Amino acid sequence: MAHSINIQPNPNELPSEEEESYVDYYYDDPEDLPGTLNLEPDAPPPEMALIDYTENIATRIKIVNPEVCIPYLKSESVSWINVLGLGNKTSWQQMAKVFQIHPLSVGDIVNVPQRPKVIHDKNQLIIITWMVRIKSDSEPFDKEQVSIILGEKHLITVQENPEYDCLKPVRERIKNNRGIIRKQKVDYLAYSLVDTIIDGFFPVLEEYGERIEILEDEVVFKPDRHTMQKIYKLRRELLTLRRAIWSSREAINILIRDGSNLINPDVLVYFRDCYEHTIQLRDIVETYRDLASDLMDIYLSSVNNKMNEVMKLLTVISSIFIPLTFIAGIYGMNFDPADSPWNMPELDWYYGYPLCLVIMFSTAISLIYFFWRRGWFENLSTTIEAED
Repeated sequence: MAHSINIQPNPNELPSEEEESYVDYYYDDPEDLPGTLNLEPDAPPPEMALIDYTENIATRIKIVNPEVCIPYLKSESVSWINVLGLGNKTSWQQMAKVFQIHPLSVGDIVNVPQRPKVIHDKNQLIIITWMVRIKSDSEPFDKEQVSIILGEKHLITVQENPEYDCLKPVRERIKNNRGIIRKQKVDYLAYSLVDTIIDGFFPVLEEYGERIEILEDEVVFKPDRHTMQKIYKLRRELLTLRRAIWSSREAINILIRDGSNLINPDVLVYFRDCYEHTIQLRDIVETYRDLASDLMDIYLSSVNNKMNEVMKLLTVISSIFIPLTFIAGIYGMNFDPADSPWNMPELDWYYGYPLCLVIMFSTAISLIYFFWRRGWFENLSTTIEAED
């Protein structure tokens, strides 16, 4: 069976070398033979379910042995085999034999993570992409690889993580006969799955938009030593999303450009809608990355401004007490007025001490009034209110 892999995107459009080094894709060990499967030998077999449908009826059955699907592959109905989990080597040897999957393609499916791409076999089209989902507030998204194997009358999906089913909306549309999915052939099912996976990026990016808004307030009003760590983590997570979106966009673009004998031209038009969605996602994530970079600059500016205001406050306090210290220093000198009439005669005055205090108090009040007229205290009060 011929096996060829399309050359992926134009090198001039690839992300920079710094970004390429962040995501650790799976790579073959130099000692491994081509098509070696990186699976646990004692891993349980994957969970498999078959959905067979026509315009009038749809059935769903759980299967243990892939050979059960052979009669369905020859029928006129659309057969969708959903595989949850990567399983073990034995199960994939059976899958490859029943569905005639090339060993190199099997390696791309089970050796995760792979770069999103499109693989053209003789009788199959394999689409490897990433699915993301919201995980928690501290870690907004989790990603997993989803592989779609498109045949003439059947389609196989392989999900890396069996705990989360990102394809449930498509399954519900088939079950409830919503839209035109049951009126179409298997190529439309492939489009529906890709569209669902791509649309799953939008809720995740909305979560990142809210995180950026919260960080903006924190950076401006209450920056601390943890703020920079949050910004740095945000930028790296956005980098992962960008790479997933970038590669998916290029894979879909290759599919639209080269076409396939397994996809009807009328259905290929729908894939252009997926391509437009990836462009929207790319623009959003690029905007968020720029905002994250701006947040770093704003953080540094906020820290510097905060330090300047502190220095300004200390300067005001020092400016008030410097003349007072000067006066106190003069009258702290040990000159005896009895030895000379020029040796601080005011020490013998009856009201000398109260007069000295009045002069010092008047000097402090004059300086405070001067700084107030210059507007220094207005800036200081704004800083104090923001800190509170």
